[in-house]
Amino acid sequence: MKIKTISRSSDTYVPVKNTQESSLPRNLNPALHPFERAREYTRALQATKLERMFAQPFLGQLGDGHRDGVYALAKNHVATNQVASASGDGVVKYWNLTDRLETASFKAHYGMVSGVCVHDSRLFTCGDDKTVKVWSVSAEDFDTRVNDDEVYGASGAGKASGGLIKTFVGEHSFKGIDHHRDEGLFVTGGAAIQLWDINRSKYISNLSWGCDNVNAVKFNQSETNIIASTGSDNSIVLYDIRTNTPVHKAVTSLRNNALCFNPMEPFNFASACDDTNAYSWDMRKMEKPKKVHKGHVAPVMSVDYSPTGQELVTGSWDKTIRIFPALDGRSRDVYHTKRMQRVSVVMFTMDSKYILSGSEDTSVRVWRARSDQRSAVKSARERAKLEYDEKLKERYQHMPEIKRISKHRHLPKVVKKAEEIRRNSSKNK
Repeated sequence: MKIKTISRSSDTYVPVKNTQESSLPRNLNPALHPFERAREYTRALQATKLERMFAQPFLGQLGDGHRDGVYALAKNHVATNQVASASGDGVVKYWNLTDRLETASFKAHYGMVSGVCVHDSRLFTCGDDKTVKVWSVSAEDFDTRVNDDEVYGASGAGKASGGLIKTFVGEHSFKGIDHHRDEGLFVTGGAAIQLWDINRSKYISNLSWGCDNVNAVKFNQSETNIIASTGSDNSIVLYDIRTNTPVHKAVTSLRNNALCFNPMEPFNFASACDDTNAYSWDMRKMEKPKKVHKGHVAPVMSVDYSPTGQELVTGSWDKTIRIFPALDGRSRDVYHTKRMQRVSVVMFTMDSKYILSGSEDTSVRVWRARSDQRSAVKSARERAKLEYDEKLKERYQHMPEIKRISKHRHLPKVVKKAEEIRRNSSKNK
């Protein structure tokens, strides 16, 4: 039997050892590298597996939480590490995210706190006791902790100089509050939508348009004259405060629980609905939603856009948090813990790196927006490697194996079972 072999001298391709000669030249022409795609696919698969291995979204909770369920969260738009939370027992806490400890805590209302927002160094709260209260949360004026109805200094001795600034008394219980970005105006919901001036004791305008009760109200932070509201009649209504009139009304199948405007695209906003979906809307075309965000198996109670406007987060009574790309109907990640109960409110931080959630188990939890990313300082080489891996995962995201690994999530048994029931029922139809 004759065997043909290829023989060549090693001197033509092995560099001489222990010399200062440069290594052999490398030709980067893709046509001359037939295995480039295979090598990149292997690297993309490895990067996807490492992403799932290092996915640890939950960081911890803020302080000791509340004594009742957390139903409202608000962020300070001029600071990245300051947020406020409100609970069902009328207590409002102001937090420092850097050390996860409370800067201030006070008994704001008798009964449930239904709305809270922060503007500059002032905190606005509203509740079931028919009052709206304005508090100072300035670092110089209000570095305090509160016990019951008394306000004490941070060391526990002496009464603080800051605290309650002003109280507005209404005719009904309030169900939501939001402040104008530039002017001294704020809007409240409830039995009616009322526009208030911070310098007046009575509301200056009533914007209601045929709704029994208003669940949520929001100012547009870019087009600051636009207000959106959701009502118990399953409606979403847009108002213009320049003319004090409603502009447009859309009716959905079930009630909407929350609203949020896209900070980068003023004409887009999202709503959280009782039909287990979140909806993206274009205020220029309100005939139907722009995108339906599916995945939850229980009513969606809260929705919030990231400061970049590229993603939105939702919280639901199915005890999970989902993160959606703004233009995608399927969530890219699902967060849950064994102890977390029904989620009432969710929120992105101002640097879009973290997510806060308030639930009925009295806790305010902190999550990573990207479950595999860490906040430690990275070298230039490490940053380049991470960017390279992201591009590879994006390039090969539709390959079956990579797609299966990147989309796989462990869900609670109740949620998984509900998804199967819904899937089977849709097939039977």
